[in-house]
Amino acid sequence: MSSVLLVDDEPGVLFTLSEVLTERGHRVITARSGSEALGKLDDADVVLTDLAMPGMDGLELMGHLAQRDATLPIILLTAHGSERVAVAAMKQGAYDYLPKPFDIDEVALVIERALETRRLRVDNRRLAAEQTLGRRIIGASRPMRRLLEATSRVASRDVTVLVRGETGTGKEFVAELLHAQSTRAKRPLVRFNCAALPAELADAELFGHVRGAFTGATASRPGFFAQADGGTLILDEIGELPLPIQAKLLRALQEGEIQPVGSGRIEKVDVRVVASTNRDLAADTKVGTFREDLYYRLAVVELVVPPLRDRRDDIPALAAEFARRYGDRFGLGAVSLEPALVEVLTRTEWPGNVRQLENTIARLAALSAGGVIGLADYEATMGIGPDAAPEPATIDPATSADLEPAGDARHGPSLKEQVEAFERNLVHAALQATGGNQSEAARRLGVSRVTLIDKMKKYGLGPKKLQ
Repeated sequence: MSSVLLVDDEPGVLFTLSEVLTERGHRVITARSGSEALGKLDDADVVLTDLAMPGMDGLELMGHLAQRDATLPIILLTAHGSERVAVAAMKQGAYDYLPKPFDIDEVALVIERALETRRLRVDNRRLAAEQTLGRRIIGASRPMRRLLEATSRVASRDVTVLVRGETGTGKEFVAELLHAQSTRAKRPLVRFNCAALPAELADAELFGHVRGAFTGATASRPGFFAQADGGTLILDEIGELPLPIQAKLLRALQEGEIQPVGSGRIEKVDVRVVASTNRDLAADTKVGTFREDLYYRLAVVELVVPPLRDRRDDIPALAAEFARRYGDRFGLGAVSLEPALVEVLTRTEWPGNVRQLENTIARLAALSAGGVIGLADYEATMGIGPDAAPEPATIDPATSADLEPAGDARHGPSLKEQVEAFERNLVHAALQATGGNQSEAARRLGVSRVTLIDKMKKYGLGPKKLQ
């Protein structure tokens, strides 16, 4: 359902248009002034505004809207004699104008055309983002369409965004998509994992340090904020950021100022921050583990990534994309999935979400000889029946740029241990599938034979271990 924002200081006009547009299946939002409209913009797909209003008029409102969302079509309602102004407004970016008194059917038709223009602009932006990201954006299910539409709207509005979702849903990918579709797309994109370092090191990494600030600081170094100046800084696992650093982050967001460790100088930065978390930060603020003022500063806009169980319609396309990706990576050529296997994958519960699905397809591809991967291959590889769920698994984040790092950093094995465990399993599986033929196993893994032998030595995978 498309949303239409109506802006007019005449209640009768708002009532009439609201009734007609609602009957035609649109969601209608109303505002009686330009300033009120600015507070209701987030859900709008098209804006129909009067040109002459007290205070902020239609032209001034159009200027504000264009700065916040360049894809938003704006239609002006004009009184008799103001057509020249309306034409000038169209040269400045207005979609169209309609004279008062207006014809209801004509208004509805212009709005439909404007909505189609909006969809085309969003699709073009998505294609450009795919080229920037170097991978497809998959999301035909209703929850993902809503998320992608919201992401596209928010991307062009230079506000701080909080991306929430379960582990493995693809929060980092959404953060990257926000940058790729923003006006900062050609500027730096910098990532920082808030759970990776203790408070002292996190301070220096985020805000930089000067020479001699601490033991080992032999030279001055810019932090991630300085590196991201003019661009976007993604803060993964923001809920794990130590409290002392939260205060400095709040200042950076509010004032656009940072202070490197050991420096008495304040530096100005222009950075858009996108934070991600799998935690309930609102609940964390109540128990004092997360600053309430920082939470509200981060969550100017909040996007929630749906779990895979709520977007099962996307599983066939995701599985096909992963099969293609790992077929190329492992030198297998074209790899496809048997329809019966796709059906089972679609019915399966995925507690690890998209990351777990990707890991499963990667494992199947690593053990295959290419061609079509069938249900029997899945059952043999996973050691399960067709109706059971595969065991939760992790995947090397380096091979999955659109997904977040595996696991919760507070519990279980470290990131390095998880990456090594996954790599060892892939090497072991490839050697077993080829009967210990090192040359063929290396070909399947897309590495040289020398590299494979090094990996075998590293993980103790001699001939006896393969039996």
